[in-house]
Amino acid sequence: MKPYDTRPRQPQPAQAVREVKPTEVRQVRSAETRRKAAKKEEEEKSDPLYECYGVLHDIAYVLMIVTLLFVFVVRLVGVDGKSMLPTLHHGDYLILESNFLYGDDDIETGDIVVLTVPYYKEEPIVKRVIATGGQTVDIDFQNHLVYVDGVALDESYLMDYTGQESWYNWTGEYAMEYPATVPEGSIFVLGDNRNNSTDSRFAPVGMVDTRCILGKVLAVALPGETRDEQGNVTDPRDWSRIGLVD
Repeated sequence: MKPYDTRPRQPQPAQAVREVKPTEVRQVRSAETRRKAAKKEEEEKSDPLYECYGVLHDIAYVLMIVTLLFVFVVRLVGVDGKSMLPTLHHGDYLILESNFLYGDDDIETGDIVVLTVPYYKEEPIVKRVIATGGQTVDIDFQNHLVYVDGVALDESYLMDYTGQESWYNWTGEYAMEYPATVPEGSIFVLGDNRNNSTDSRFAPVGMVDTRCILGKVLAVALPGETRDEQGNVTDPRDWSRIGLVD
């Protein structure tokens, strides 16, 4: 039997205990939280529903941007009628710069605008601006000339009137008197197809308030085509007409 050691034991030196600081505890917890969050995110991304949600989110974002653009920046409008031939054709779809983007001072002679007038029961029409507030208009119907402030306009965009004696003009109570000065805040408009356009030459239309302008035409987005009653195309689309209008 091994003898029992009765010698007193030497005291062992005490081990130093390091104090854990609160910041270290927070760092450990923060790292653990990040690991859990990353794992959860990976699991969510692998879920088909997560991918579907991402696609729907992107679509909703794009639709919101497009909606804002078409409300405050541009619009898409269609042409009904032949009063703006040959510049615009029946059935054309136009890109319209919204009136939110400009004021009266931005409307100039030659601009093509979409507007509403009481005579048309607020139905939008498209015409060309001939004169703005303060300018004086005179028309030589016999020689197919329009004068603004005494200067004849160069209207190379008009229909060819070769062989026609004069432009059509209204008479009696429906006629405008010339020369006529455009009031401030108004415009004088004409169609490019002068013998087939009800415009400012017609007294019930007359000078149009600029507040009636919906916007300026920027471009033809889609050329129109004309069909007869049987649905046959009589005037096919001319794709070369896509683009800015003069």
